[in-house]
Amino acid sequence: MKIALGSDMAGELPEAIDRWLREHDHEVSRFGALAPGGTDAWPEVGHAVGAAVARGDTRYGVLCCWTGTGVSIAANKVAGVRAALCGDAATAAGAREWNDANVLCLSLRATSAALAEEMLEAWFASTPTKDATYRQMIEQVE
Repeated sequence: MKIALGSDMAGELPEAIDRWLREHDHEVSRFGALAPGGTDAWPEVGHAVGAAVARGDTRYGVLCCWTGTGVSIAANKVAGVRAALCGDAATAAGAREWNDANVLCLSLRATSAALAEEMLEAWFASTPTKDATYRQMIEQVE
């Protein structure tokens, strides 16, 4: 599966995420400070990953910035993107299940590589609910 990975800063966490994704047979497209000549501006990184997901170039996106908030705001400006800032595995699973989130956002400051791996495991193990009430709510934000 193709995954867009973006960050406004290179470093240990984005590299650990990239490694985990590749070890789980995902094809990774890198954006922002992770790409050669890429930008370190979080609005541009968030938008670029969101656009890749919305166009269908990648199935999901994973974004990082210092708090995770900036990239989640930027990605959510792209029609069709449901970016979720998560800090634990249960929240990542819930974002997939109840919100059909398609971009996982993480804080570079607050997320260890081990915690990111737990969230990625939960994210990819979860599927969106088929419950009509939740589907209707998800459609309200489209």
